[in-house]
Amino acid sequence: MRPRETLSQRQDERLLQVRLACPDITRACDLARAFADLVRHRRGYLLLEWIRQAEQDAPKPMKGVAGSLRQDLDAVTAGLTLPWSSGIVDGHVNRVKTLKRAMYGRASFELLRTRILIHPSTSRNCRQGR
Repeated sequence: MRPRETLSQRQDERLLQVRLACPDITRACDLARAFADLVRHRRGYLLLEWIRQAEQDAPKPMKGVAGSLRQDLDAVTAGLTLPWSSGIVDGHVNRVKTLKRAMYGRASFELLRTRILIHPSTSRNCRQGR
């Protein structure tokens, strides 16, 4: 899904062969690239039109994606339009869940709490005697 201009000549030729061999892949590829453009350039105002195109003449899996996006249209449009991101929060949640899974049944809640609250760079410096 990289921009076409970033593909090597070999990759571009291979993509052309695959697109010529299967019209469904061609349509799915075109829709995926259009969606990637919506995301890269924050063009949420074009999302509804993209969904209509996908529901109309896309391969079945792409129609399913379009239907899922339509179900939560306001949230997806906001995500593709507004400058705010929950990425940092999601990263922290992922870190906490990873720690919890790694420690499951092996230690007390206090140790889990301590590992969550200690910043990774702080704990690394302590281990190295800094």
